[in-house]
Amino acid sequence: MARISLSSNLATYTGGETKLELEVANVRQLFHALGERYPDLRPRLETDLAVAIDGEVYQDALLQQIAGDSEVLLFTKIAGG
Repeated sequence: MARISLSSNLATYTGGETKLELEVANVRQLFHALGERYPDLRPRLETDLAVAIDGEVYQDALLQQIAGDSEVLLFTKIAGG
């Protein structure tokens, strides 16, 4: 199972939980599973979050693959300009 870590600022949407393990094949499945588990987080998943998979950061990567032994970090996208 992939090890998922959520940045601490997301804990307000997850009841304080920031670490979990999930069996998902890609980021879209991850977001679906997280939305089911944490409904308050659902509106932010596809628009507000960036994803790091095994140390590589993706900002729009719904189809990016997640291996069973991956480490995944979700955090707020960094705005630039």
